[in-house]
Amino acid sequence: MASAEAEDGQLSPRASLNHGKPLHPGTANRPAVQAYADEAILIDEEVDCAYTVADKHPLPTVVVEDMSGEMELLPMKSAMSSRRPRSPSTYVPDVDDTGSFPPPSGKRRMSRDVTPRRKQISFMDERRGKTPPKRSSRGRRSVSQSSTDSYSSASYSGSSSDEDDVSPREKHQDATSAQVHTNGASANKGRAKTQTNSKGFSDFCVKNIRQAAFGRREIEIAEQEMPGLMALRKRASGDTPLKGAKIAGCTHLTAQAAVLIETLVACGASVRWCACNIYSTQNEVAAALAEAGYPIFAWRGETEDDFWWCIEKSISSEGWQPNMILDDGGDLTHVMYKKHPHMFGMIKGIVEESVTGVHRLYQLSKSGTLTVPAMNVNDSVTKQKFDNLYSCRESVLDALKRTTDIMFGGKHVVVCGYGEVGKGCCSALRGLGAIVCVTEIDPICALQASMEGFKVVTLNEVIRQVDVVITASGNKNVVTRDHLDRMKTGCVVCNMGHSNTEIDVDSLRTPELTWEKVRSQVDHVLWPDGKRIILLAEGRLVNLSCSSVPSFVVSITAATQALALIELFNAPAGRYKQDVYLLPKKMDEYVASLHLPAFDAHLTELSDEQARYLGIGKAGPFKPNYYRY
Repeated sequence: MASAEAEDGQLSPRASLNHGKPLHPGTANRPAVQAYADEAILIDEEVDCAYTVADKHPLPTVVVEDMSGEMELLPMKSAMSSRRPRSPSTYVPDVDDTGSFPPPSGKRRMSRDVTPRRKQISFMDERRGKTPPKRSSRGRRSVSQSSTDSYSSASYSGSSSDEDDVSPREKHQDATSAQVHTNGASANKGRAKTQTNSKGFSDFCVKNIRQAAFGRREIEIAEQEMPGLMALRKRASGDTPLKGAKIAGCTHLTAQAAVLIETLVACGASVRWCACNIYSTQNEVAAALAEAGYPIFAWRGETEDDFWWCIEKSISSEGWQPNMILDDGGDLTHVMYKKHPHMFGMIKGIVEESVTGVHRLYQLSKSGTLTVPAMNVNDSVTKQKFDNLYSCRESVLDALKRTTDIMFGGKHVVVCGYGEVGKGCCSALRGLGAIVCVTEIDPICALQASMEGFKVVTLNEVIRQVDVVITASGNKNVVTRDHLDRMKTGCVVCNMGHSNTEIDVDSLRTPELTWEKVRSQVDHVLWPDGKRIILLAEGRLVNLSCSSVPSFVVSITAATQALALIELFNAPAGRYKQDVYLLPKKMDEYVASLHLPAFDAHLTELSDEQARYLGIGKAGPFKPNYYRY
């Protein structure tokens, strides 16, 4: 693959060769190749022609093709001397199914003195039968444009095609306003119509309800890999342990979360749901849930205002008030405490999944402002030892590969934090040949990292040398502007914690720095001296923003969440006080047992004598609460 900097008349860094495909109809037998990437074809601003690297001619030779399909072979120096290409970001229409350019419209010819008659190249898109729409260059943009761009979940989550950039919230509000003027025929003219499902249900706000069929297939695929939740759902067919529960949920809205939602409904609950991350929603899954009649308020690429609006919609509804909360990150709980404190008179309990949300709950408990019992799912064994470790071990690699195409072998990587998430990241990266070091504040975790062979350092020691920086601490400002200033060009920066505060992204939104959108969830931040870093998901959770997670591991955590909700909802008065609790050990063991049949695993049973010797019941729990797995 040819590569060079796209400066001073040299080729695009993304230029690559597609051997054996002609540049233009009629040139099939000529020694030329077609570069498949948009950036591989450079459009000359002054000369109306396209040029690309020839297959059998080493650099610095260039094939120059005019619009008649004729070619001539020129030395690189002479070919470039009077032709300065545009930025590699210039858009060129797609090639046709044979790998050739579609023929130019009209009978335009160009003389050998390469004097153009027009400076715009006009191709006909044969696949669509129409002229392709004008597309803007993927050029540099101001920082104000970088934060709130809306993208379809097609990018990395198996979603369908991109949608328009209009916020579903705007459509929803326009349609609501239009409904006020029902007497005048002209009132609704030009306004969006409220989205409704096939049964006329409209209490939802998703990107496109028409994606529901595709989302349903995604959910069905996830169900096959989530034995724990499916076992709970089957058990609920003869019992409804959540009958009367009204659950306000705020989680990542993925296919796996949809399986959890439908399991809770099968257990007798009614739900209203929103997303805890503006980039992790799978649009087609949200549409499938809305089609099934669930109030869902989420789409991929929400703005900050959209995010809080969706939380409000999931909390408040005429004739419906939550009595249970399922949260991931504590945002929904925070909104209720700030804006709707009166609602806590009806709340029976809070179930929190993430370390960020758990920290918030402990702070409320310490200050005496926690008014309901809360269950800490994050620190349960089934979450810590499976979701945090095994899920992150697979998904961090998937996210980095999808967004950067990076080769890990020999790369220097620093992982900030050696908790369960950090352990999974380090294990995965070392397995692919990366040179991994760790930063830690806890001497116990630091000793664990050292015993595993990872060098424990401070970030200041290695920040100038590392190729990838991954935060996994749950803290704030782990990577500061000073660290970002000292990184080498091309360094990849991402976050595996829940919150978007671990990397000081706000400090990068200054006039002297330029943001360049490369692809969905990938930004290049450019310094005045030409240095650039690669920032993924704007510092948010990279594995769910840029890829997905294994459904089987999510099943373990989701089953734990479901059991925690059942426990708090059905607990007799006085069992749980206004404090934060861990899930009972017996329930952890039950969740694990639901997933063993998937591996055809068979447990050994204790004899009566063995059970007496250990001082435990034959059916468990087998370990005390203080046991560390």
